[in-house]
Amino acid sequence: MSEKTVEQRGLYFEEFELGTRYLHRPGRTVTEADNVAFTTMTMNTQALHLDAAWSASQPFGQRLVNSMFTLATMVGTSVAQLTQGTLVANLGFSEVTFPAPLFHGDTMYSETVVEDKRLSSSRPGQGIVTLRHTARNQDGVIVATAVRSALVWCVP
Repeated sequence: MSEKTVEQRGLYFEEFELGTRYLHRPGRTVTEADNVAFTTMTMNTQALHLDAAWSASQPFGQRLVNSMFTLATMVGTSVAQLTQGTLVANLGFSEVTFPAPLFHGDTMYSETVVEDKRLSSSRPGQGIVTLRHTARNQDGVIVATAVRSALVWCVP
């Protein structure tokens, strides 16, 4: 009997199907340490992320998870399923929104819908896919959305 080897990878251009919705699991529970580390690592001094006492007096009554952490994690959860080893480059993001805040202790669940795809006219063997990412908290409330344009490899 021959040994079979399977390597985890994302999808090649030809494997992306328009309208397909990918659920990225497991979810990611966000901790205070995540938020403070990311916020300070990126030199973001926004008190809404760092100052619990001051944030308690603000409209949400508590610190908010840094929206750039939310965006990065939403996209990051898609990598293993969609682009691991098949991505050439991210080309851009549009329509980035944060309709509701994410708080310490919330669990984020992300999903992606394939909206468009086309072969690259200038890069043979590569194609451009348009991906709509959505992140929800544990209660199903949308906390982030983004449309991403990505350059991916075609099947070798």
